[in-house]
Amino acid sequence: MRAVCWHGSNDVRVDTVPDPGIVNPRDAVVRISATAICGSDLHLFDGCIPTMQKGDVLGHEFMGEVVAVGDKVGNLKEGDRVVVPFPIACGHCYYCEHDLWSLCDNSNPNAVIAEKMWGYSPSGLFGYSHALGGYAGGQAEFVRVPFADVGPMKVPDHLRDEQVLFLTDIYPTGYQAAEQCNIQPGDTVAVWGCGPVGQFAIASAKMLGARVIAIDDVDERLSMAVRESGAEPLRPSDVGNTLQVVEALRDMTAGRGPDACIDAVGMEAHGLGLEGWYDRVKQGMMLETERPTALRQAIMACRKGGTVSVPGVYGGLADKLPVGALMNKALTVKPARPTFTNTCNRCWNASLPGTSTQALSLRIGCRSNKRHRRMRCSATNRTVASRSCCNRKRLRFIERRFLGFIVR
Repeated sequence: MRAVCWHGSNDVRVDTVPDPGIVNPRDAVVRISATAICGSDLHLFDGCIPTMQKGDVLGHEFMGEVVAVGDKVGNLKEGDRVVVPFPIACGHCYYCEHDLWSLCDNSNPNAVIAEKMWGYSPSGLFGYSHALGGYAGGQAEFVRVPFADVGPMKVPDHLRDEQVLFLTDIYPTGYQAAEQCNIQPGDTVAVWGCGPVGQFAIASAKMLGARVIAIDDVDERLSMAVRESGAEPLRPSDVGNTLQVVEALRDMTAGRGPDACIDAVGMEAHGLGLEGWYDRVKQGMMLETERPTALRQAIMACRKGGTVSVPGVYGGLADKLPVGALMNKALTVKPARPTFTNTCNRCWNASLPGTSTQALSLRIGCRSNKRHRRMRCSATNRTVASRSCCNRKRLRFIERRFLGFIVR
């Protein structure tokens, strides 16, 4: 088959590689019908993520048709159309049982590498370095999906690939980034980075009742945030360095600062002035792995007692973080990759009355709502969240925004 393969920094090629097959009884093989390039793939392309090897197949946002299933995959069959979340989860460890799917204990066969870097290993990921399992990704014709009885979610025939592909990563990433901010109606949320994840975070924050300030230096991105979500734009290059960005946000919030700040940029932020050059030199010399300009600004700008949410990818060590501001302002920091995956398609279909479009649109948002009712899954005998608690206003917003404007 043909696949997009990593060969080094700034060197990505389309190669011919062996077709995947069933290795474990819980595996499935999926023929790819749609895939995407994630912003975090840029970190691989730029050579910022360690433990990549020549020939690694990239891609962790994909969907397609099941063409083979292992003997122990009872919820899928050949011909099923599925969307596959990017974290690989076993479904039975402590973290999966507590809905922390991206922290699965059993899906990273190279956990010892991750433990040396971060203390403990998160789950394995598709197409994202050998520290996270060395799994082949989905920018290919076919992909092997481990624990296929847990992750993949069936897609109704009447939905186009473009309408559901974003459930693999960027939609839940952006939604969780906003949901972690504990947004109250009337709060002001500043979002650094208006790429795909940033756009979803902006739209989600607006859905939750916030006033949103979008921060980026790319006109097209800012225009989209303003046009589609009604965000207020701020260009860092127009105001200057980090302290001036903080001052600009203070002026836009009556001197108090944003109630919550979202860093949707991550480890390769484009810094300004001396700060930007400092990070570039240190990263180039491998003295730090990050360029955390956006994170520094978010910490400095956030109001006292506020929340800093970090969906942006960071991989190692960052320098000159304002820890004093973090402590003295009593900030809450919530860095996390999305913790979602599918447990049982029967649960999703049974727990939300209405169409499958509703179930697809709402399953990420409802998982973290602690006020919803609970139900027991007849397939797994586990208690899971009922989606019937979701109000129709939120449903209409999500369908209009997330299944509409992105695919136009």
